Amino acid sequence: MAGDDIGWIAGLIREIRDYPRPGVTFRDITPLLGDAEGFVKTINALADLFEDQAVDRVIGIEARGFIVGAPVAYRIGAGFVPARKAGKLPWAVAREEYQLEYGSDKLEIHRDALHPGERVLIIDDVLATGGTAQAAAKLVEGLGGELVGLGFVIEIEALKGRLKLGDRVAHSLIRF
Repeated sequence: MAGDDIGWIAGLIREIRDYPRPGVTFRDITPLLGDAEGFVKTINALADLFEDQAVDRVIGIEARGFIVGAPVAYRIGAGFVPARKAGKLPWAVAREEYQLEYGSDKLEIHRDALHPGERVLIIDDVLATGGTAQAAAKLVEGLGGELVGLGFVIEIEALKGRLKLGDRVAHSLIRF
């Protein structure tokens, strides 16, 4: 993706200050999702980041990770796995607790969603403090999957979430 395209897509992301609580700036991707050209370029750019990797499954993290993860899975010919907040999946789950910049939460996937040795790509909208991404990576690794990498539309560099990912491969389209 050319630098001009990244700037143009970044212009479709709305900043909402003091949401969901004072001191937090929420990066709202709904204007980006609503722009057909921006959405297509975003999905293609995310898929292109991992074009040299064989991927069996793409995990999309609830909820905006579903929106960008599912079309990336389609584009690269992989299965899609939803990673959900605790209590929303109807069958046996693997669970990982994590910290957010404004609290804590739990992430779950079905135990049979991944099989040992499968190559897995994690996709989400934002890399902030890294807790959610780290939890998803631990779920993959705990079920015996091989983590190919993590892809994000946005990275908020000041929150240093990349540090929680250790030496795992992570790419972001746009950095704030």
